[in-house]
This record gives sequence, C-alpha cells and structure tokens, in this order.
Amino acid sequence: MKADKSDLPWWDATRHADRRPALLARNRIQAGIRGWLAAQDFIEVDPSALQVSPGNEAHLHAFGTDAIGNDGVPRRMYLHTSPEFAMKKLLAAGEVRIAAFAHVWRNRERGARHSPEFTMLEWYRVGQGYEVLMADCMDFLRLAVTAAGATHLLYRDLACDPFAEPERLSVADAFQRYAGIDLLATVDATGVPDAVALAAQMARAGMRLADDDTWSDMLSRVLVERVEPHLGMACVTILDRYPIAEAALARPAADDPRVAERFELYACGVELANGFGELTNPAEQRIRFQAEMAEKSRVYGETYPIDEDFLAALAHMPDASGIAMGFDRLVMLATGAPNIDDVIWAPVG
Repeated sequence: MKADKSDLPWWDATRHADRRPALLARNRIQAGIRGWLAAQDFIEVDPSALQVSPGNEAHLHAFGTDAIGNDGVPRRMYLHTSPEFAMKKLLAAGEVRIAAFAHVWRNRERGARHSPEFTMLEWYRVGQGYEVLMADCMDFLRLAVTAAGATHLLYRDLACDPFAEPERLSVADAFQRYAGIDLLATVDATGVPDAVALAAQMARAGMRLADDDTWSDMLSRVLVERVEPHLGMACVTILDRYPIAEAALARPAADDPRVAERFELYACGVELANGFGELTNPAEQRIRFQAEMAEKSRVYGETYPIDEDFLAALAHMPDASGIAMGFDRLVMLATGAPNIDDVIWAPVG
C-alpha cells in the first residue's frame, strides 16, 4: 500500500514536488517585501542569533548552549526567540529604519502552525507611531497574496480578504463582544489586575477555571477559546490596546494607563504579527522582566538572565515602533498551505 505523502521525509522527491510551488512563492514573497523595504529606505540587518538572554517572557522557551572561550570556561548562551534586543540596540546606535528576516528558535512549540525554528520578519521605525505598522502589515499581506497568485488569505476552510478594510478592535471590546466579559473592570485605575474579579466574570460566562489560574492565565484562555476563533474572518482583524499587564515591551497608551500600545494582527483566526509602540524606560522594563521571570520560575522552575546590555541601550533608544511578523505563517496563508512545514525549504525533522 502506498504510503501517505505526509509520512514521507521532506526530501522525498514526490513530496518535494508537491511542496515546491509554495516554496517558490515564498521566494517571490520575500523578494517583494525586500523590494518594498528598500523603497521605504529600510536597512536590512542580520542580528546574531546567539545571545546572553533569549528574551524574558514567562511562557517562551529557549534553546540553550554553552559557548566555550579560549580560557576553556563555558558561558551559558541562548538562541534568540526574537531579534528584538539586538535590533533595539541598533536603534540606540543611531539606525532609524531597520528590518530583518531572522531565523529564531522556540522550544516546546511544534504543530501545524509552529516550528521550533522559523523565520521572523521584524522591522522598526524611529519617530513614528505604531499605527504606521498596521498599514505596513496590510501592504505585506496584499503583496504576499499577489505574489502567490491568489486573491485571499486561506487557512484550511477559512478565507480572509486582505484587500478589504481591516477591522480594528480593542482587546476589551473583543472580550465584551465574544465572551460577555468586561475586562477593564478586572483591573484597577493603574492597570493592576484582579484575578478574583476576572474569575467571577468567567464563571458567569460558563468558562472553566483552575484553582491555580492567574489573571494572565485566564486572559489567555478567554482569548484562545472565545475571541481568537472570530478574528480575521472575511477581513483582517487588528486586536489593539492590550491590558498593561500584558504589555511585554510596549509603552502605556497616552490616554489610558490601563492599556498599552500593543496590537496583534489576525487572518483566518491565525495570529500573524505582534506590534508595539516601544517602551524606552529601562527601569520599567526591568520591573516587567523580573515579574515575567518570577512567573517562569513558579510555573517551570527555570529563569533566563536579563540582558543588562539591552537595558543600558534602552536608555539611549529614541521613540520608535516595532513589530514581528511570522513570515512562514504569512506564506502559509498566502499559498493556502495547511502546515508550516509545507513552506519551509528544509523543515526541522
């Protein structure tokens, strides 16, 4: 009996022949984006993947290794989960528009939309607000679909029109619309979250709870179970103004300290990009990193070091906006490929 092609190694000639059209589309999409970036006066940079810290988000897991110097002493290093720290150092050094197609690594992630090694398209604009990044994203989505010879972004049986006007929706409005939860009623005037208040609203909405759920755990569950399945249907959704407790490296919104200048972009229910109006306060960023690593220690029993060189550079970084887009996912949706391995030339075995 002939084996299903999905069971064959990626280098099998018959399986490669099936994947090749999407791989060639990937090259066209990448070339098109590079042309767009050059026309916008972006400089393409190539940050080192080996870093002293892979990033300091509680639920991101890195690949670690030991770098052994001429003295024979091992020094713990990590493959970056994002080129963000290195690229922001370049902004501190004086660059004003930079972009990278960076290979990044994330452990404990494997599935139809996740590969432990993937390509992240990341770009930064000095002196411009994060709304400009939203327009950039739409240009890239439209460029990708055109380069793939398609009219819509596709994922399984879902379709999204990137040429339609995107929907812009705050996280609070999305929670109210799709889960019946008043999210901002679960934080105080400065954005400090109240887990008991959110648990009560989730219980009324008929959602499951665990005894050890944090406010952040509950927020993630509502997003995944009630909100994300509705995003990017028919048109692109820009999910904006995340609670400040989920700001990561984004600055607070000027008009409301409870929320941040952070957005995520969705098509066909798939998250494609995560953008910030960038925080440039190293003291506040340190507090956030420490809180994230305390949570990582509680949940996973491990932490990653804080990149002190990054915090030093942050004090010199100008106002900027920045964003990371999953390039492989963009190619998936532009070509209609059902699995991320279908659009990576030599996927992880």
